[in-house]
Amino acid sequence: MSRRFFLARNRHVHAIATMVPKQAPRMTVFRLSRAGARHFSVSAARRQILDIAALPDRIVPHYQQTKASSLLSLIWPQPPRNVLLMPKLHAPHVIVSAAEFAKHIYSNYPGLNLVFERHVAKSIHDQLPFPIYTAAPAEATTLFANKIDLVTTMGGDGTILRAASLFSMHHQVPPILSFSMGTLGFLGEWKFQEYKRAWRECYMSGCSVSVEDLVEPHTQVAARQAANAHLTDLHKDDHTLQSPAWDAVRGNGQCMGLNRTSKILLRHRLRVGIYDAQGRNINEQLIPTSTADPVDDITYPSPVSAPDTGEITKKAPIPYLHAINEVSIDRGAHPHLAIIDIYVNNHFLTEAVADGILISTPTGSTAYSLSAGGSIVHPLVKSLLITPISPRSLSFRPLVLPLNTKVVLKLSKRNRGRELPVSIDGKRRVAISHGMEVRVEGERLEKTVEHGWRGGIPCVIRSSSKGDTDGIAEDDDSWVGGLNGLLKFNYPFGGGEPEGQH
Repeated sequence: MSRRFFLARNRHVHAIATMVPKQAPRMTVFRLSRAGARHFSVSAARRQILDIAALPDRIVPHYQQTKASSLLSLIWPQPPRNVLLMPKLHAPHVIVSAAEFAKHIYSNYPGLNLVFERHVAKSIHDQLPFPIYTAAPAEATTLFANKIDLVTTMGGDGTILRAASLFSMHHQVPPILSFSMGTLGFLGEWKFQEYKRAWRECYMSGCSVSVEDLVEPHTQVAARQAANAHLTDLHKDDHTLQSPAWDAVRGNGQCMGLNRTSKILLRHRLRVGIYDAQGRNINEQLIPTSTADPVDDITYPSPVSAPDTGEITKKAPIPYLHAINEVSIDRGAHPHLAIIDIYVNNHFLTEAVADGILISTPTGSTAYSLSAGGSIVHPLVKSLLITPISPRSLSFRPLVLPLNTKVVLKLSKRNRGRELPVSIDGKRRVAISHGMEVRVEGERLEKTVEHGWRGGIPCVIRSSSKGDTDGIAEDDDSWVGGLNGLLKFNYPFGGGEPEGQH
């Protein structure tokens, strides 16, 4: 073969190679088996939105009460799997942060399934190289309650209210880990810059694998025995035992140890029932007013079924809805003051002549009630508040009542307006007329055998920076900081700091 022929052939091969289009690059994906082993495969990024109904049922955590603190300890019986991420609506920068957070926890913690509301899933799934899950708005209320292990909010207090409203028809609410990215953020515990630490502490809370087990395999058996002994002591009253399932998460962040857990504040809720003039519960007629997807036909839990065919014949009435902030009744668009009869434990209290009436929780005492002149109540105080909105009488002062008080609001016969609007946490509204009643009482927090507590909104609280061994500073650290830093409690005129402020 001559040199000239060899060079001509090489030029021909090179020309053909440059004409062939290059294939799109592929992305290496690390797949995780149930045993936690990593397998390598090459595939394109999967940007899919899947149905949440395919996910396993939720893992209900235990809430352990201790003598050192009024807060509860969060103990996961096994690693949480289904996480609902709720970023602030209409805030593109929060969506970017939510995508960053989702990528971090999905790539560093095995077995997670990330869930979004449908409208959020549509806007964020292109930014995530893995499948995400959602539910149709008509089914979200039921499916989220059955599937979600943990809720993470990124926004202000309104985002937390939005999360709580998804579970307003259910007794048990998943723990809520909140990042303050909104306007005020009085209820938000964490800054987003701390998301890695906040997530690790919540995810690993109460795990039964101690830090030493992450190093030497031969210590695992002894550690399991110690963990089981510790957990037997924790649950000696309810005879339950935590599953040692944390081996699957080794190497994805150290456990906090057997005695370190995230702290939970159970925020009290109100139970609300709307009744017509015949005494029938009409809660199903309340219209959602959330800025999320409009819901034309809500599927309510526990439908009434035909005895033989099992077909759903009608929707079961909802005994009560839950509110984390307040129930309000106001004069709406009517020019005249509302006239409302108030009953407390079946006793007539007063006829209120005002722009409206608020029934609030301690959590809601720093919301609408505060703007109306109500008292500020610590969230651990078991109480509810009656606050008038611009009353005609200056002697009508706000009241703080025991949590188990039953309050009934009725339109007075002297009320000049035809109907008055009732709002529950600003998320659901209905108009009431003469003869109808709004019945409100505090939700009972019940200690159960299976999971420690039932009822309320479990919120993950920041660990105290005071180093207080008695737990007193830990209980009040974020609340006092919110009063001083956000509400500027008792700040003098002129912008100076109060005397004694350090």
